[in-house]
Amino acid sequence: MLESTNVQVSVEHLFRHESGKMLAVLVKLFGLPQVGVAEDIVQETLLAALETWKLRGMPDQPRAWLYRTAKNKTIDFLRRERNFQANIVPNLHTAAAQHATPDRWLDNFFLDAEIEDAQLRMMFACCHPAIPTEAQLVLMLRSLCGLSIREIAAAFLQPEETMAKRLYRAKEKIRQENLSLEVPAGAQLAPRLDAVLQAIYLLFNEGYKSASEASVIRRELCEEALRLGDLLLRHPASQLPKTYALLALMCFQASRFDARLDESGAIILLENQDRSRWNQSLINAGYAHLQRSFQGNEITDYHLEAAIASYHASAPGFAQTNWKSIFYCYDLLLKINPSPFVALNRAIALGYAEGPQAGISALQSISGLEQHYLYHAALGDFFVKLENTAAARQAFKTALKLAQLPAECRVLELKLAALKPS
Repeated sequence: MLESTNVQVSVEHLFRHESGKMLAVLVKLFGLPQVGVAEDIVQETLLAALETWKLRGMPDQPRAWLYRTAKNKTIDFLRRERNFQANIVPNLHTAAAQHATPDRWLDNFFLDAEIEDAQLRMMFACCHPAIPTEAQLVLMLRSLCGLSIREIAAAFLQPEETMAKRLYRAKEKIRQENLSLEVPAGAQLAPRLDAVLQAIYLLFNEGYKSASEASVIRRELCEEALRLGDLLLRHPASQLPKTYALLALMCFQASRFDARLDESGAIILLENQDRSRWNQSLINAGYAHLQRSFQGNEITDYHLEAAIASYHASAPGFAQTNWKSIFYCYDLLLKINPSPFVALNRAIALGYAEGPQAGISALQSISGLEQHYLYHAALGDFFVKLENTAAARQAFKTALKLAQLPAECRVLELKLAALKPS
């Protein structure tokens, strides 16, 4: 039983990395309007892996096994659908006819360079202007990044049903408009690149602070976001300051992974993290990307968030953090992207820069976060610094009622336990 569970976990982990690649290749093969066919083949490949590996164990090269199985299932599909090549994707018939061995022509589609090209095209295809804006990110996160509808709903703070309807509308639009895979150029690039960057950003955020009850951090999602961002940078049209800024932000944040959880999986707050465990290679990569992001005059959310992360990365300790500069960045961020959560972080930075009372006043001026645990937890932290134990206890208790994940609840319980008796 345990072995079967381990196999399923391994398959799911592998598919998180490989399903988007396989789907992109198959969509390039069949055409974007046939994305449903591609999804079916990928799903059949997953089921075959689960069934076979449970009986025989994991193969020595599971990735190669998956691609070989996907290729074979593609061949089976084409043989079953006699009219598919002639009526739906005519170029397949020509490509196949040029090879003496019927299935050898498919091998070229699964070469690493072709896989990367297919993924890049798929990223921009998901963000085609014909697809409703609110559905573009859902399509990319589901099809290319492998997030479930539940995970996407959590990222958008929307009901699952809403996300499912958006995904359906996106696929219907692709079918109706007969959209194709392409990397846009000129004026068409900017809006699509913005949507692609936002999808990668959301993917990273879901991994960095997961909505899953099973894990606080889902490193495989963050690694996938970093990989897709790196893939973008390989195309000249995407080598723009905002792309580098997003990569810088993700590198800085990912550098803290090994210090964010203790051995039991409990959250270690930033002020208590062992900074010697921060990944210096990722920090250096973050600085390199941040430097390149300064080329040009545009300042985006990614620039400011990356700058904030860089101040944390450069501080030798929590007490030595340049909170005034961080507050300044959040102040600018609030102007270009006004939201309650940006205001929350700005208030916290102000409290560390100018004192707890300033932080409390700023927090109490924010509306819209009354039902979010982080708001009350931040108030509690500042009340502790003012030695107002009663107010701190009330704030932490309110936060505890609103927290949803076990790991969040454990942090708040520890804060309550550390308070002096009334």
